Amino acid sequence: MKKNQLEIACFNYESALIAQENGADRIELCENMQLGGTTPNYVLTVRVREKLSIKMHVIIRPRGGDFVYSDEEIAEMKQDLKQFKKLGVDGFVFGILNEDGSINKKKNQELVNLAYPLSCTFHRAFDVVKNVEQSLEDIIECGFKTILTSGQELNVEEGVFNLEKIQKLANNRIEIMPGGGLRSSNIKLLQDKLEPTFYHSSAITDATEIANPEEIKEIRNFL
Repeated sequence: MKKNQLEIACFNYESALIAQENGADRIELCENMQLGGTTPNYVLTVRVREKLSIKMHVIIRPRGGDFVYSDEEIAEMKQDLKQFKKLGVDGFVFGILNEDGSINKKKNQELVNLAYPLSCTFHRAFDVVKNVEQSLEDIIECGFKTILTSGQELNVEEGVFNLEKIQKLANNRIEIMPGGGLRSSNIKLLQDKLEPTFYHSSAITDATEIANPEEIKEIRNFL
């Protein structure tokens, strides 16, 4: 029987330790919260990997902004992925789109293949794709294991009905992980509509970029 699990998005070393100490199943390591999360620096990643016994995924996103990347940026993404893979991380988070808002199958496939046998999550680039059903099929075909999404809305609360629809379309072929404004105050709303899955939250409740241990515990209590 599948159970609910929790991934905490961590923008720094402190948050990663707090996530582990307060019951997270996995972290997603990134930097630059104001840009929505970009590739973390190598030294931070080494430090976090040394301290964590829980699973650790790393975002591969060279900059903020859109998800259409130049050849140079793709080369940088591949290089970062190879470096992090050597550190023994557990998976990667990325997403590459074409100019027209469709999935760039060739480039995503290249990164998924490079990451193998580690699992890959297609991140919230999914929330700006033009055709949800076609994009879902393309992402599954590329070999991703998870899609991180707010249901194509500003946050999971507004996207809850879309999340339910996307999860049904996925039909257990790929995990649909709700993320984007997910907190202890709204997780029940999602759980009432969704089959058990991974939930994604930064658990940040103030002006800092550090996860709140109490908030992680609160979310955990609902799972």
